[in-house]
Amino acid sequence: MPVPSLRAIGSVQRGAPTFFTVDGVVISAFAGESVACALWAAGMRELRHSPRADLPRGMFCLMGSCQECLVWVGLRKLPSCQVPVSEGLAVETLPHRERPRG
Repeated sequence: MPVPSLRAIGSVQRGAPTFFTVDGVVISAFAGESVACALWAAGMRELRHSPRADLPRGMFCLMGSCQECLVWVGLRKLPSCQVPVSEGLAVETLPHRERPRG
């Protein structure tokens, strides 16, 4: 079942509509909004699982302090709440980038 849009339409000034990828999946967003907010609006709540209890982790503080929303952007592991969306941005979740291959 599709997740209904959580975007406020018409009442907020936004950047240009754009697209970026997460684990190879195309996500629509607005330029300049954080990757975390774009993922939340797209219905993606889990970004990784905790190392000890294997519990789902996602957005928590949304200001870069907690490190719960870490993602890979290029060669850097960054909090997704601190990464602005831009056209063609490629993001990988930790499980996607760090899974064993072979």
